[in-house]
Order: sequence, then structure tokens, then C-alpha cells
Amino acid sequence: MTATAACGSEEASSVSAAASPAAVAASPSSTSAPLSITDPWVKTAKKGMTAAFGTLVNNSDSDITVIAGSTPAAPKVELHEVVESEGKMVMRPKEGGFVVPAHGSHVLQPGGDHIMVMDVPSEIKPGSEVPFTLELQGGGTYTFTALGKDFAGAKENYQPGADMGGMDE
Repeated sequence: MTATAACGSEEASSVSAAASPAAVAASPSSTSAPLSITDPWVKTAKKGMTAAFGTLVNNSDSDITVIAGSTPAAPKVELHEVVESEGKMVMRPKEGGFVVPAHGSHVLQPGGDHIMVMDVPSEIKPGSEVPFTLELQGGGTYTFTALGKDFAGAKENYQPGADMGGMDE
């Protein structure tokens, strides 16, 4: 089980490293990379929609903005946030993407910012390894592998129009 990490800064430099998905940020090679992720996982799903989570870590002196994502596991990926609208919590695309501050982190979690995976054609099972590529503002990409994980936590339902314990898409 390995993940390949490649990051591009605004200068479009890139760095590669290999590590287990849970330890991507902890490997010696990736700690010097501008962007890494800790504990990447994707919620299991039979088909339809799901989401990926983890903590993005910026090891550089400049903010890094993630502007898009993709995965071979689905034809469509969007960066989403959960916000209050008219007294309800709703999911929506995150305008401007995810900003990971210099020497800081940005948490992707159920009920908050997340990587929305749409139109999943086949089951993502517990233990599945799902590769993701994030596009960075100014050029460059960051690639990681998320582990399929059952999660019944914050009562999310990533289906269109579904009530998410007060969260609608």
C-alpha cells in the first residue's frame, strides 16, 4: 500500500515521495514537500456520492490554494464546504478552493470542508485504496491515496437532495 506524492508550488516545482496513506505527511521525503496530507480517507459507498477527508499540511513559507480535484474512482470531484443558510446546514462548492496557510493546516472533515466525489460508478469498500489528484493554484498537483472507511458519524448522506441531519446539498 503506497501513495505517490507530488506537489507543485507557484514556481511549479515538484517533489515525490512514497508512504502509506496514513503516514504521508510523516515520511521523511514528504515533510520537505510543500503540501502533504495526514490520515486521508474516503467514506465507503455502494455508488452515487461520497467524500474524502484528512488534514492538508502546508510545509512551505507561502499559502497554498487547492482549486480542484480528481480521482479515477469517479468522473466528477468538487471541493465543498458546509455552511449555514436560512437556518439549515447546507453543502455547496467552496468558492476559491481550500487555502492551506503557510506552515499551517486545513482540516477536511465530515460536516465541514471536504472533497466531494460524485457519480461513483462502483462500490468503494472498507480498505479500498482510492487515488486523488489535487490541482494547486498557480500550477502543479498533489497526489495521495485515501483509504476506504465506514463512517456513520455526523449523519451525512452524500446523495443529491438528501437530508444530512439538517444538511442539504
